[in-house]
Amino acid sequence: MTDFDPIECSLGELADALRDRETTAQDIAERVIANHDRLEGTLGAYKTWDEDRLRRQAAAADAAFDAGVDLGPLQGLPVSIKDLYGVSGYPTFAGTPRQLPVKWEMEGEVVAAVRHNLAVVTGKTHTVEFAFGGVGTNAHWGAPRNPWDRETHRVPGGSSSGAGVSLHEGTAVLALGTDTAGSVRIPASLTGSVGIKTSVGRWDTTGIVPLSPTFDSAGILTRTVADAAIAFAAIDPFIEEPADVAAAQLMAQSPGDLRAGVCDWFFEDCSPGIVEGVQAAIAELERGGLKVERIEVPELLEAQEIFSVGGLAGPEFAAFISTELEPWQQTLDPRVAARFEAAQSLTAIDYLARRNRLEELARSAAERLAVVDVLLTPTIAITPPAVTEVEDATAYARHNMAILRNTFPGNLLRLCGLSMPVALDAAGMPVGLQVLAPLWEDERVIAAGLAFERLLGTARQRIGVAPCCRT
Repeated sequence: MTDFDPIECSLGELADALRDRETTAQDIAERVIANHDRLEGTLGAYKTWDEDRLRRQAAAADAAFDAGVDLGPLQGLPVSIKDLYGVSGYPTFAGTPRQLPVKWEMEGEVVAAVRHNLAVVTGKTHTVEFAFGGVGTNAHWGAPRNPWDRETHRVPGGSSSGAGVSLHEGTAVLALGTDTAGSVRIPASLTGSVGIKTSVGRWDTTGIVPLSPTFDSAGILTRTVADAAIAFAAIDPFIEEPADVAAAQLMAQSPGDLRAGVCDWFFEDCSPGIVEGVQAAIAELERGGLKVERIEVPELLEAQEIFSVGGLAGPEFAAFISTELEPWQQTLDPRVAARFEAAQSLTAIDYLARRNRLEELARSAAERLAVVDVLLTPTIAITPPAVTEVEDATAYARHNMAILRNTFPGNLLRLCGLSMPVALDAAGMPVGLQVLAPLWEDERVIAAGLAFERLLGTARQRIGVAPCCRT
């Protein structure tokens, strides 16, 4: 039974093994704890870790199995949760130096769905303070280590900075994150994981510390698209069928059923190896039947201008902190504080003008994208920098905007999306392929990702295992 190690097995394999009683949730929990003891000191995914609580949850999942109760595909499986979500029994820090009021420990619908499945919560993973940043660093708690570089402490991507790392540690097979400008897709891409950004409004964000209510979305990270499909179906409130049936239906497409758009803007200013890796993957998909056409999305330029001056996240974050957590202003990470101060000077007229213009741009972009099923881009344009490269404020700002460059359109233009690993760049770091689709077409994104994964291979098959996690 103890041969089933989460670091070696997919979500689907572990779920099958539990139901065949080839292993137990308690066996998996012990392997999770052993993996944490072996790698957490190096990688540092977690803000809060509670072995006793983990073991009790695993025992409860096994007791349910023994009684013939199967509550869903996540039952007994280890799930990490970003320290922005309220989770009963766990403090919420949201990346700040002190615990938030107890109201932020209340569980919302996403965590409730995971709990209903009797999943085993392994702990709360690190986040950029208040999720306001894409690099993944935190002045209060440091940055988890990107597992793809043994020699240099590179950033893991943010703001869900511990989420992807927890998957590589073998302490989770599913990680909950959030995405306001890329905060699920960024760490997924930079750590060689799969990340799904759901449509705004698809998953309720109650119980999650907000950054920008206009753009906040809940999301998930897994090791494969197949696992992401299972987890999505288990959590999603709009899928009424049993999760395994829904996941099977999402797998029905092939690349030949899809028409993909490619926009040159996303391929500009990329680090060596990124464009080449993504283009090679797209070429393979074309040989597999995918129909690809070049499209123009001029709305990107104006959306980028608005994003570069704070978009809506800056003023909405400033309003939230000023009214809900005013004492936390005094200890803001300098990288966060600078944007907070800039947002405070924005007038209501300017905020509403930005909001209205972004709505117009989103509608216009949707019309252009209607000619294709999905849009394909590199997820991140640059190689993840070393932590030492982003210590200077100017360097941090430059890298932060570069990391967010290809993901923010998914939020500002109201799309849903997925990132999946397809290559390694010239520095040996993971390269993500981003798949974007219109609002509320989440199933389409996942179906496309599944079709692409079947042709290209899973992350492990295509890019291997992160060096820090090789034994």
